[in-house]
Amino acid sequence: MRDSGRITAAIDILAEVEDRRRPAKLALQDWGRAHRFAGAKDRAWISGLVLDTLRKRRSLAWMIGVDGPRARILSALRYSWGWDVETIAEAAAEEPHGTGPLYNDERAGLTEPRPLADAPAPVRGDYPDWMDEAMARVFGEARGEAGASLAARAPVDLRVNALKSDPERTLKALSSVNAEPAGVLAGALRLPAPEPGRRAGHVESIPAFSKGWVEVQDLGSQIAACAAGDVAGKQVLDFCAGGGGKTLALAALMNNTGQLYAYDSDQRRLAPTIARAQRAGVRNLQVRAPNEPDPLDGLSGRMDVVFVDAPCTGSGVWRRQPDAKWRLRSGQLERRCEEQDGVLAAAADFVKPGGRLVYVTCSLFAEENEDRIAAFRSARKDFAPASAITAIRASKALSADGLDQLRQCEAGEGALRLTPLAPGCDGFFIAVLQRAAS
Repeated sequence: MRDSGRITAAIDILAEVEDRRRPAKLALQDWGRAHRFAGAKDRAWISGLVLDTLRKRRSLAWMIGVDGPRARILSALRYSWGWDVETIAEAAAEEPHGTGPLYNDERAGLTEPRPLADAPAPVRGDYPDWMDEAMARVFGEARGEAGASLAARAPVDLRVNALKSDPERTLKALSSVNAEPAGVLAGALRLPAPEPGRRAGHVESIPAFSKGWVEVQDLGSQIAACAAGDVAGKQVLDFCAGGGGKTLALAALMNNTGQLYAYDSDQRRLAPTIARAQRAGVRNLQVRAPNEPDPLDGLSGRMDVVFVDAPCTGSGVWRRQPDAKWRLRSGQLERRCEEQDGVLAAAADFVKPGGRLVYVTCSLFAEENEDRIAAFRSARKDFAPASAITAIRASKALSADGLDQLRQCEAGEGALRLTPLAPGCDGFFIAVLQRAAS
């Protein structure tokens, strides 16, 4: 495909996403099925442009001074991809597949952008107006900068599987894909985000992945798993295990000692866990599926650590799912808070006296984080806040400068809030609660 046809396709897909509020992934898949002639490079190019436009939907419209899918796509080519005005104009006007010649106001906005410094925080930070109060509560005057950090392309982070390899050997095995240490944790590696117009490499095709030496896992998710602390030989329950990413990280921390249980209320999310655990060399895992009668029978009050990766709005992973922030509504946030209260209340009963409850979300909103911990503690006086940093240090997974980096992320009462600004990962909230010994 020529660039003219690619640009027109991106505009059509973006309109589908915005007008029908469809997930971008589905809209892109449908376009690909309907246009079989488009090759893999074409689809990757179009997908990248659509997602980059969604990441900065408001700021791109502000800079060009024109709204609508076409204007935002053209603005993304200019201000996110670095195309010059004449290259954009030539591609847009090319027949028969171009989107048409530039209008005067489009050309003006592509030549001299409106300065973002004059824009309100939700525009600078690329999030809906209704979220501004929640963002201001956490980030104050820096909320525009915080939002903008969630509008950038994300790297691909990898976790070295300590059950099968070590960081030095794994780095050598990944030299062909330019892996480098991600920081904070000794076993965290990073592949840089691809340049605009290029597709990310398939990590699953790397031999080290097939051997089980590495898992794809964001640095923030890895740090959250380490908040379980020193879990070797312990009884650990991953209460919202999902597809098993943090389950496998916990298993590696346990070094196949003790007993690890994985549970999730959705059977479908649990489905990949067993196969992933086998590839990773995990031998101390029991998967407790929700379709079993009384799946958590015998675990109440017996766990040294209960890990709760709670369902949330996902505001911390907007870099990877940029369309999600535009579909989110305030009512959904309220429903998530209710779900989080229910999950915390249910999970707490499995913590033994003297044990720990680790609460994690991939959200930046205090409503889903500090407020939920406060509500939980008002009902359960036998739980008190503990230091997440202390727990992470006990896991022995920190890099040489990891402690200093985490100290920049302290959020009060021992909790941590991770962001792309510090320590450079997806957004996560991590709180550790200690149950009284008696």
